[in-house]
Order: sequence, then structure tokens, then C-alpha cells
Amino acid sequence: MRDMRWNHIVLVLVLIAGASIIISAQQSAPDLILTNGKIITVDERFTIVQAVAVKGDRFVAVGANADISKLAGASTRRMDLGGKAVVPGMIDNHTHFMRGGETWTEEVRLDGIESRKQAVEMLRAKVKTSSPGQWVYTLGGWSHHQFADDKRPFTKDELDEIAPNNPVVLQEAYYRSYLNSRAIQAAGLDKMSDKWIARDGSGKPSGIVEQDGTRTVAAKILAPKDKFESSSLAMIRDWNRAGLTAVGSAGCPAEQYEKYREWERQGRLSMRVFCIQAAGAQNAQAVDRVLPQIAQFKLFQGDDYLNTTVYGEQVYQPVNDNMLDVKPDQKPEDWVQLGRILREMAKARLPLHVHTTLTASIEGFLNTIEQVNKEYPVRNLRWTLIHLDQINASHIERMRKLGMYAAVHTRPTVLGGLFNEIHGERSYDMPPLKLVQDSGITWGFGTDTTVVNQYRPFTTLYWAVTGKMVGGTRVLRQTISREDALIAHTRKNAYFHFQENSLGSIQPGKLADLLVLDRDYLTVPADQIKDIKPVMTMVGGKIVFDASSTAALR
Repeated sequence: MRDMRWNHIVLVLVLIAGASIIISAQQSAPDLILTNGKIITVDERFTIVQAVAVKGDRFVAVGANADISKLAGASTRRMDLGGKAVVPGMIDNHTHFMRGGETWTEEVRLDGIESRKQAVEMLRAKVKTSSPGQWVYTLGGWSHHQFADDKRPFTKDELDEIAPNNPVVLQEAYYRSYLNSRAIQAAGLDKMSDKWIARDGSGKPSGIVEQDGTRTVAAKILAPKDKFESSSLAMIRDWNRAGLTAVGSAGCPAEQYEKYREWERQGRLSMRVFCIQAAGAQNAQAVDRVLPQIAQFKLFQGDDYLNTTVYGEQVYQPVNDNMLDVKPDQKPEDWVQLGRILREMAKARLPLHVHTTLTASIEGFLNTIEQVNKEYPVRNLRWTLIHLDQINASHIERMRKLGMYAAVHTRPTVLGGLFNEIHGERSYDMPPLKLVQDSGITWGFGTDTTVVNQYRPFTTLYWAVTGKMVGGTRVLRQTISREDALIAHTRKNAYFHFQENSLGSIQPGKLADLLVLDRDYLTVPADQIKDIKPVMTMVGGKIVFDASSTAALR
């Protein structure tokens, strides 16, 4: 009898334990399981699996269909990917994101447009919906070299015919803008004598302004403040649709930052924004004002969606260069002033991103940083040189010794033709991607969009793999593999904003940012990489874009 009572007690305990396991399993069951996919995790081994599980805003498991399916509970949603490829959400290490949102929906954005005929049709369509006198414009993200059917620059007469009653400005980076007669009048160019205004045989403005003139004309076009919210949120949706889930944003004005924080609280922010906070001085007098402020700088006060993570981009204005110049105008005393700022940055142990494009600038910065490093070591601060169009092997080795990172920017996807006009044969190694990749330095891709480049990540990957800009012209000699290009746009880019433990790969514990693609990035013909489109974009476990071509959730 005693044995029977003991057996009964044991049975009850087993049943209770079993119930506890079931309850525990149910409580820990994933919210969503995606199966039957080709999930390119981009982990350190570049593992490819069939399935992934998501709970809350994070990945909780990856593996074979059968293993992941076993984790499902009664409330787990399931998605059959039907063999589609999946990659991590794309990260762009350097954009001008908040600024771009100010005018996004007002512009005629020509990002990725390969036909001049189509560009003209887009302009005509915008004119039809614009009131007489209303500006019709684009402030960047394109160049006339990207048109496969006709690479002619635009003319004043052509733009007059397209828009006889509207001022038109088509800006190519900060190199050149094309204007019609109405825009010349509205901008007051007919009353100016500045050298950046190109003139016809009679001395009148020809409809082209160059270099500094592009900024002067753009300043005449006032961004409608009442449309900042709708324009910015529309831009975020466009970028999600293109596959971007996180960006570095150079410059985050306080008023705009607070607006983004409000959208996050409301659940409307579907892009992770890591701010590169301005920390520069315009001249030597300003340096004296900036130095005492540096120790007071505060970073990492935000969260996974909105945060300030580094300082930059332009630290001391007189040493800034221009990618479309042959040689920068920099003086020895300029580097002395820069050194004063960098010394305080290193002393305060602050991470930094700095604008460096041409050979002379890269060498000037490295010379200055090496001097600072003798007193205040910069290793582990993740100091980063950005742009790096003319980086070479010597620069890379010096950066490696300092523990620095390289944010390599992809502006030739749009400006490759202009680079060739200005820099000639050297442009085909601007930047030397294979050299950077083979060096072992920590590096990743940034676009520097929205003025000097397009924003679409699969256009960037196409350029990196084929060496071709938008429109198909070969502009780059040193290409890299698909795998290395993808790593540079995902896992490696997470390091630039201290997110390597949260973003950049599909691994348990990381934030659930991913893309389901309409074709396989690893096997599609290289010339079709630019045509890849996400059919679904997920940020933090939430589907923020769905083209409705994936298998339905059930």
C-alpha cells in the first residue's frame, strides 16, 4: 500500500512537471516562424538555413525547417517562404537622412532611373500637378551619365519647353545644376555676377551653375515646413521598400530629432536612425569655443531606433575637401587647428567619423591622428575615415595600426561618369574596393545620399560586384564578391554605430530585421542584382513593407 501511495505521488509530480514544461514551452514559443526559405544569415560563417523564429523584436532560433517548426506554440504565426531568399536588413553607415526627408516628396527623385526619356516624363508629370510659379526640382541622387539611352546634359531651352510656367532646377550632386529661364529669374541669377554662373555668347546666364552655385540656388527653394512629417515618413517607407532598415544620419537637428522620437513613441518610426552629431568648427576662432564643449558631449542617450552614436562629419571646415576637385586647398595651419580638436576628442574618449575624400586629405588626417595617438591612443574608439575615394594601401596600413575603421562610400554608382571627367584613369580605382576588402580592415558601405548619391542598397551591391554605375557603364576596376559586398552592407556596417551585438546578421538574440527577396541574391545573374526587390521588409519583428507576393501569414 505504501508503495502504491508513493507511486501515485510520483505520478502526480510527473504530471505537474509535464504541465509546467508545456506551459513553459507555450510561454517561450516564438511569435512568428518563417520556413522553407533560403535564409542567408551573414553570420561569421555565412551560414545558410531554411527557417528562422522571431519572438518580440528579436530572432530566437535559426535552423532546419523541422527543428524550427517544433518550437511553434498555439499562437505562433507561420509563414511559408516558398523557397525565397532572405537576407538581414540593410544598413547604410552614412546618409543625410533627416535633411533628405525635408523635401523628399516635393522632389522629382531620379534615383536609379536609367532612361533620360523616363526622366523627362517624370518632370512633365510633376509640372502637370504643380501650380504656375511652383518650383519643380530635384536636389540630387542622379547624374546625366546614368541615362543609358541618352547621356546629354539638360539645356535651358529643353527645360523651358517642359515647364514654361514653372522654375525648374535639376541638381547633380554639388557639381552642377541645370535651370530653365523661370528658375534663372526666380533665383536672381540674371542680376548676379558670380563666377559659378555659366554664360552664353551674349553674356547671359546659360542655365548652368557650378560648384558653390548649386548650394546658392538650392537655398532659394524653401522646404515646406508643414510637409516635413508627411515627406519624412514617405521617405522612410520608400527606403524600407528598397531594403534599408538602419542608417547613419549625418546631422540630426534637435527639432527634427525630437520629431523622430515622437514618431517612435507613436509606433510610426520603421527605420533605425543612428545620428552622427555635428561637432565642427568653421575657423580658428571657433575652435576656441568648441574645445571646452567637447568633454560635455553625451552619446548613447537613445535606444535601438533612435540614438546618437558618433561625432562628425566635418570637424574643421578649412580641411574639408570635395570629391570633384583635383586637389584640396588646405594650409599647414589648418591641420594644427584640426589637431587641437582631435586631441580633445581622444582625451574625452569619443568615437568620431571624419570627412576624407582625396589623397592629400587622407594623408593630412592620418598625420594629425598619429600625432594625437602618441598622447591619447585612439584604438578602440572606432575612429573612422569616411568617403575614402582615393584611399591607398599605405593609408590602409596606417589605419590598421591605429585601430581605425574605413567607411567606404559608393558615390560612383551615380557619379562615376563625373569622376572620370575630373580624375581620368584614376577614377576606375576610386575607391579600390578589392584592396580594402583584402586588407582585413573593418570596413562597410555608405552611400552619402541624398544629394551626392542614390539610396538603393541593391544598386550599391550591383556596383560593387559588377563595377557598373546606374545605366550600365563600367566605372570601377576593383570589384568584390557578392558575399563580401553583402557583409559590408550588413554585419560590418553594424560596427560603425556600435550595433554589432544587435544588428547586421540573422542570429538568435539579435534584433529581427530582415528582407525577403523576389530573387536569390547569391545566384541571380550579376547584372540583375540591381533589379532585386524586397517583397517583405521586417524591422524589429514587425512587417513594415509587404508587396503581398510572399506566402500569406496564417
